[in-house]
Amino acid sequence: MVNFFKASPARPVTKSAEEIDKDYAYWRIHMMASIWLGYAIFYFTRNSYKSIMPAMLKDLDWQLSDVGILSTIFYIVYGSSRFVGGIISDKSNPRYFMGVGLIITGIINIAFGMSSSLLALAILWGLNAFFQGWGWPPCTKILTTWYSRNERGFWWAVCNTSHNVGGAIIPLLAGWLAIHYGWRYGMIIPGIIGIVAGIILCIIMRDRPESMGLPRVGEWRKDQLELEQVKKSESSLTTWQVLRRYVFTNKYIWLLAISYVLVYVVRIGVNDWANMYLVTEHGVDLLVANSAITMLEIGGFIGTIVAGWGSDKLFKGNRIPMNIIFMLGIMCSVGALWLLPLSSKIALGSVFFLIGFFIFGPQMLTGMAAAEVCHKEYAGTATGFVGLFGYLGAACTGLPLAMVIETTSWNGFFIVMTAASLLSAILIVPIIGGKK
Repeated sequence: MVNFFKASPARPVTKSAEEIDKDYAYWRIHMMASIWLGYAIFYFTRNSYKSIMPAMLKDLDWQLSDVGILSTIFYIVYGSSRFVGGIISDKSNPRYFMGVGLIITGIINIAFGMSSSLLALAILWGLNAFFQGWGWPPCTKILTTWYSRNERGFWWAVCNTSHNVGGAIIPLLAGWLAIHYGWRYGMIIPGIIGIVAGIILCIIMRDRPESMGLPRVGEWRKDQLELEQVKKSESSLTTWQVLRRYVFTNKYIWLLAISYVLVYVVRIGVNDWANMYLVTEHGVDLLVANSAITMLEIGGFIGTIVAGWGSDKLFKGNRIPMNIIFMLGIMCSVGALWLLPLSSKIALGSVFFLIGFFIFGPQMLTGMAAAEVCHKEYAGTATGFVGLFGYLGAACTGLPLAMVIETTSWNGFFIVMTAASLLSAILIVPIIGGKK
């Protein structure tokens, strides 16, 4: 591993209790702000393409299957990168791993905006997917080292709202740029923003508390659940031994991973195709269609906080019951978009708000549950593993889902969405009374 990315070594604790409290209070907010901003901007360089897709499709005279190919390539590569990136990030310094990844994705977005051929765009978007995989694993490392088990649901949810803010702003920004200056500027401007933000992350972020002369967060907060997990994690196992013992043979991880396939079929399916559905079926313009995606993200912002808080307070850290409740909510709200005669913009926006409210809870809670049933020091590996499966599901929303829409119209699309929501909930029922 390149030394530039190597995790900072632990330093002895020499500070007084008062100094430790003061440092923790400052750095926890500082680190949360850093990863929140960083991951929000990762969404700028990831969702820029989705936001300008209808305009690009028209300009380049492409078919739905053409843009479906780009989406499928992205999600297959991104899912693989999330897994590999999770393994690497557990041993890396998050400030550089995340910052450099964001800089590179910004550069690729600019190159994408200057290209036209399907081959060139497919290669660039595949490269973007690889470096997008450097975004979330460092967030996981920060969340599991700076926040303890009995509070993590809330703070994980706070960080997860960066998805929603980034995802809410970029459709409006890229859509506006595409309408007034052409779709290429809808890629180039987010790329520039990504480069600037990546440089800032490399300057302001830090590593785990022990690298700064602070005790582990479980010791500082006297969190018994956290201390027990840390105690179990103290071993001399190699990475392969940890993977084999705590990931590959962990039945809870596998159930979560398979469920995650279906969660992402719905989440990415709605997110990627909703603006196309509204443009073609409801006759709205691109900016209005992208505004519905913004409502999806606003709903997700609120729903994410409710899901994280509820799993902490209502179910005492058990993420599964809240996960199932939200999955059933997805099924009902997607069904409403499909079956109800929604004609006004307010009605459409309200339904997209509800879909967003429910859809981001399972996306967050499944990854969190995976981190908490695995080896403490390999949370990035565990979330990367289930993330790999999630993005295999996302890959199915590219070319395969485009073919479903082309052959069965939008009815087939909504049948897939509602069935996937129900099955994802059924799959994790056995975990309710299992290991937390």
